[in-house]
Amino acid sequence: MPALRAACAGPGCPRLTVRRVPSARQHSFASQINAQHAARLRGPPTVATLAHSNGDQRPSASAIQQLEPAVASTSPPDVAIEPVEAAAAQIDEQDSILVSEDQDQVAAGPFGGGERQPLLVVFSGGTAFNGVAGPLRDLSTRVAHVLPVSDDGGSTAEIVRVLGGPAVGDIRSRCLRLADESDEESRAVKALLAHRLPSSSPAAAKEEWYQIVEGDHALWEGVSEPYKHTIRAFLVHFHVNILRHSSERFNFRNGSVGNFFFAGARTFFRSLEAAIFLFSRVSRIPEGSEVMPSILTEDRITLGAELEDPSASGPTTILRGQNQISHPSATVGPDGPEAVSKTATDGPLPGKIRRILYLSSEGTDREHEVFPKANPRVLQRIKEADAIIYGMGSLHTSICPSLILRGVGEEIAAREGVPKIMVLNGGPDRESTYSGTLGAPVEMTAADIVDALICAMNRRNATKGATDHAPSKYVTCVVVPRGGGIRVDVDRLAAMGVRRVLEADAEPVGEGKVHYDPDSLVDAIRVAIEEGVDDEAAGSGDGDARGGNGQARGS
Repeated sequence: MPALRAACAGPGCPRLTVRRVPSARQHSFASQINAQHAARLRGPPTVATLAHSNGDQRPSASAIQQLEPAVASTSPPDVAIEPVEAAAAQIDEQDSILVSEDQDQVAAGPFGGGERQPLLVVFSGGTAFNGVAGPLRDLSTRVAHVLPVSDDGGSTAEIVRVLGGPAVGDIRSRCLRLADESDEESRAVKALLAHRLPSSSPAAAKEEWYQIVEGDHALWEGVSEPYKHTIRAFLVHFHVNILRHSSERFNFRNGSVGNFFFAGARTFFRSLEAAIFLFSRVSRIPEGSEVMPSILTEDRITLGAELEDPSASGPTTILRGQNQISHPSATVGPDGPEAVSKTATDGPLPGKIRRILYLSSEGTDREHEVFPKANPRVLQRIKEADAIIYGMGSLHTSICPSLILRGVGEEIAAREGVPKIMVLNGGPDRESTYSGTLGAPVEMTAADIVDALICAMNRRNATKGATDHAPSKYVTCVVVPRGGGIRVDVDRLAAMGVRRVLEADAEPVGEGKVHYDPDSLVDAIRVAIEEGVDDEAAGSGDGDARGGNGQARGS
């Protein structure tokens, strides 16, 4: 990566001091968001926020059953990669309105306590973004995590094979990451639900499972009797459902106790959202943090990837299932599910992915494409969002499955002036690498990845429902890791309407990849949101790559 410079260096720019964002502020970001929200209330439409239950309340089964499913000019501006320390320092010299890390203004509603915290909507998978999910609460306590339900690997695959239904592994993973750890019982509950059964043999896994479901395992120590009875009830319900499917022998090897609890709750309530609600209360997820499936369904969801045909001849190649797309060697063998490595690449894809689609349970080609509806609550949260974040993770199997749903791209594009931030991965993986025309591997650049997101939200190659919104309607800022393994082509990003590229600290982890420093990444997101607030206040949020008055920030 070339030498880094602050993008603003002219005589009219403030002197940049390279340092961290201070912890004390003259104003709060919440106050600015409050003003924006009040301005929006003066004109249509107004959007009501959904009420939250008390965080410590432990609802009864009957109560849960009552739940309702629930900008750029014609000549692209210069964009430079900015270290987040310098960008944050620039904001500080301009009387930053960011919320300080020591201000814990938890809003009971949209204007609770006189301060309204920004609502962040995060699209991600269940693994890569987990390390940032907790620190992100330092920026805002109101975060809606949107996750796919199409995973077909590991413990999830065995549950779906025998019981059917949507995949719950990614949702369970995010719920556990957000779970409370403030007291001994909370830590004990989290340890229980995070536990995996032995992978050494099916017999050893089944033996330990019986100890857990019967309440005799050491993992129950520290869990009070009311909690124990509640959790055990749904584990028993899961086990009974397994026994009912006598023709399908369930293999507990490497099974996730949290997945079993989640599957038991889902089959009991016959509602994915009710199961999430129960899991959130049992694991004591703080109020304001929401975990949402991108699709509300009780059916199995199958993902497909249509590959480009460079020769434009022959049948279209479609890879069926998340495993075949992302890590085909990580399949369920005769002895049960293995411990799946989400970072395994298995070599490049046989061709560039043209689009992601959903397939019927038995379909293998585009004639069997299905069009599931987006979760209405996800669309509602997008309408209310103060910032939209596309988290790091598997591009085509973690991020795009939520974005291709009808209405998601349209709602995001309609949010003028709202920062839309893409967080670049720390290095290439199988989904961002494919075999070129001569067989050599081709690695996608940052602009290629942004273009893939745009393609997904516009449903550019879909058989129906395509749109044609400009790139800047979907992505306004890109955050990249320092020393990352993906090439950042800033000129192309600028031409697409990306206003800013921010660089966050990262640590090398080998093989040309890095992991973000979570606090530095949150700082970068702070800066990106602050820039979006400034853009809206200045009325510059409506530029796009096809013309307009949008200018690159910090150019």
